[in-house]
Amino acid sequence: MKQMIEAEAETILIENYDRYYRLAYSYVGNEQDALDVVQESAYRVIREVGQVKEPSYLSTWIYRIVIYAAIDSLRKRKRENFVFLGEEIPYEENFHTEDPLRLLSSLEDKDRAIVTLKYLEERKLEEIAEIMNMNVSTVKSRLYRALKKLKITLEPEFTEEGSR
Repeated sequence: MKQMIEAEAETILIENYDRYYRLAYSYVGNEQDALDVVQESAYRVIREVGQVKEPSYLSTWIYRIVIYAAIDSLRKRKRENFVFLGEEIPYEENFHTEDPLRLLSSLEDKDRAIVTLKYLEERKLEEIAEIMNMNVSTVKSRLYRALKKLKITLEPEFTEEGSR
């Protein structure tokens, strides 16, 4: 049974590599860090696959690992402030205002994951609920709140552009 789950995990990792990369990239915002997140995720999957008892949950379990690895990468990066001419500049200030990833980074980790899975990965709400270990109504309400927050964040930019 364990060898079967390990083989299935390897197949899922290979077949969905691009999806995991896009998911990681939506969090970390650059190619190298996204590649590192996917590599770290694959390592964690291989190391911990023996804990999975039900093969049908393998895909959502791997998605969850990628999300957590991306969040870990962001936390690590936040601790490592950039130094520019003797001044510390937090990571968040390095985004340009037109960068869509900056908008996603303004959301809480769970909300960002829900928006990313829904709109970038085109997952159904039921799948997102399973991946995030939440019920569907919680996913819906968090998605609605996140979209409302993104809309409020974008409205000043649209207002400024319209008044020019």
